[in-house]
Amino acid sequence: MLTIERHEKILSMLKERVTVKMQELVDETDASESTIRRDLTDLEKAKKLKRIHGGATLLQKKLDEPTVAEKTIKNSQEKKKIAEKAASFVDDGDCIFLDAGTSTVEMIPFLAGKEVVVVTNGLSNIGMLIDLQIQTHVVGGYVKEGTRAFVGRSAIQTLESFRFDKAFIGVNGVSIQDGYTTPDPEEAFIKESAMKRSRQSYILADHSKFGEVSFSKFSNVEEAILVTSEKIGDEYMRDVRKLTTLEVVSL
Repeated sequence: MLTIERHEKILSMLKERVTVKMQELVDETDASESTIRRDLTDLEKAKKLKRIHGGATLLQKKLDEPTVAEKTIKNSQEKKKIAEKAASFVDDGDCIFLDAGTSTVEMIPFLAGKEVVVVTNGLSNIGMLIDLQIQTHVVGGYVKEGTRAFVGRSAIQTLESFRFDKAFIGVNGVSIQDGYTTPDPEEAFIKESAMKRSRQSYILADHSKFGEVSFSKFSNVEEAILVTSEKIGDEYMRDVRKLTTLEVVSL
């Protein structure tokens, strides 16, 4: 099978299945694993797909935004490990911003017993924080149905009155070239505003976010410490470490 034919076959399989394993590609193209790896590298560089551990998947569309329910199921154990690591950077006496999101909400149990003040734009965060008797401030604005995040003019106005020791931010896409991105410009503005008002910012990202680019950029990679897992692979670790501090958890 010619290279162009293999590429067309790979993309056709992805269109049909969304995610394909390396062995499936080898079996259906009758090519060696090393050849398929080169094909996937070429197609990723051409922004036709995203390589993942053991195979490939379709790129997320710029405006795609999974619901909280969908994101909660995905990579849940990895997110808990990342959240635990992120929470370890919180010290007694800190004033922190806790972003809306399924990775950041996982931090809350690990804040138990810490003397901290939390400002959040996450509706899902509020009850958990109060149950742990953590002093909690909520930004204004309206609540998005999908992500349950407070956004809008009132939220920004509230944020302007706060200053943070640390901000913990969720993300939809992590790209060396395009930075940190999210589908909704209003949520991007909240994230950007919180980071500007913080002495140190942390981005929480499971491996599925790497190589993705959403519609709205809110930060460059070098503007925050990146907390992730070993599943991102050596290549991403090497590239990110050239730009910023990388905190990697083992699974």
